[in-house]
Amino acid sequence: ALDYAKQRVQGRDIAEKAGDRVAIIRHPDVRRMLMTMKARTEAMRALAAAAAEALDHALSNPDPEAKRRGQAVFDLLTPVVKGWCTEQSIQIASTGVQIPGGMGFVEETGAAQSLRDARITAIYEGTTGIQANDLVGRKLAFEKGTTAKAVIAQMRALDAELAAFPDHPGLPVIRKALADGVDALDAATDWLLATYPENVKAAVSGAVPYLELWGTVAGGWQMARAALVSKKQLDAGAADHDFYRAKLGTARFYAEHILPLSSALSHAVMHGATSTLALEEAMF
Repeated sequence: ALDYAKQRVQGRDIAEKAGDRVAIIRHPDVRRMLMTMKARTEAMRALAAAAAEALDHALSNPDPEAKRRGQAVFDLLTPVVKGWCTEQSIQIASTGVQIPGGMGFVEETGAAQSLRDARITAIYEGTTGIQANDLVGRKLAFEKGTTAKAVIAQMRALDAELAAFPDHPGLPVIRKALADGVDALDAATDWLLATYPENVKAAVSGAVPYLELWGTVAGGWQMARAALVSKKQLDAGAADHDFYRAKLGTARFYAEHILPLSSALSHAVMHGATSTLALEEAMF
């Protein structure tokens, strides 16, 4: 999609009344789609790496308590990585068809094949619903939220580091969006912990939105960590200047375009069960 956007010439720059036609990457909506693909992909990779780091501790840390914590975090994040990342891959591959338009739909570009290949990932090795039920039932309710709350506390701890750069053009934006997202995740977690023992159907009705909420916020957490590293590398005069600037820009895009979805997902978890279960079978 990126290669096509750089090569496909169509239309003039919208800010210019005259001039030559330009590559479609110059058009704001194409930039939005490319940034969405880029930001979601980077967040997915970072979250998968965080889960792998937890597994490394579970397998190799000489401290028994660190091994136990690593295993608990890995167990919590596994359904999130499996479920959220595969669902994201479908959206990203679909956008990869949208950017080339008709050329993306036909077989010549291979974009449609990528979408078909991505679609199966949310089905095999446990569907998204199965991963979400595992997250809510076994990874949250069974241990009464101990690990979930510990990871949420880690997310909140990053706020102090972000607060150290109040005059930066991007980090305060990332800080506010992450704080709002963590609040939404925490509220939904508390609701599920209170509801699951009394009304399991109501709780699992919101399991998939809760899994998506975890992925969205945890991905934002990792993007915020990457933004902090990038800021420090730039301040230190790192040679790969453009890489770190791009990382900061992508993290801000995630904060402004994707992290705000956490509010809607949290609302669906806490308030959506009644309508989900309202219809009798004959009414479908």
